[in-house]
Amino acid sequence: MNIDVQIVSQPLPEKVAFVFQESALFPWNTIVDNIKIGLEFRNVPKEERNARAWDALEAVGLAEFGNHYPGQISGGMKQRAQLARALSLGTEILLMDEPFGALDEQTRMVLGEDLSVMLSKTKKTIVFVTHSLAEAVFLADRVAVITARPGKIKRIIDIGETHPCNPDFMTSEKFNGLRNDLYTMLHDEIRQAMIGEEWLV
Repeated sequence: MNIDVQIVSQPLPEKVAFVFQESALFPWNTIVDNIKIGLEFRNVPKEERNARAWDALEAVGLAEFGNHYPGQISGGMKQRAQLARALSLGTEILLMDEPFGALDEQTRMVLGEDLSVMLSKTKKTIVFVTHSLAEAVFLADRVAVITARPGKIKRIIDIGETHPCNPDFMTSEKFNGLRNDLYTMLHDEIRQAMIGEEWLV
């Protein structure tokens, strides 16, 4: 795999940031200090770290909670904080491993809408792993259906919607048709493999 012309053989923190499935915030640091840690590892000057951390919190709607600790905020806010930390690094690519998987459906919907807005503003490349068919259709430009074992791309579906995605899209015939297509592909894969996990990217 290449990024630009560079072969990926090791982590590339200057180009790729990661948002974890579970909260990876240090509980003894405030939210803003958690964001600054990533910038410190990148050797960003102290004054710039502070400005970039607060800008990132503003971008995800958490500026008023920057001085709170992780234990003082909700699960949805923690995921916003993790996204802020990734955004603060200014990388071209974000890898997001089921970042909303542990959240309730209502919170997932709201964060999905917010992420769609951010996509339209930042123009970043995001690889988003999810088991939610609705989430995949709503957030993606393209959905890659990956088989159980061995993991191979079974099919790539173009969604054909622009960001920010209108929430009304989720109740449209097109949305339901795309979700049903994904369900059929995954159902067949599960039947064939019997045991395994199917991933949507």
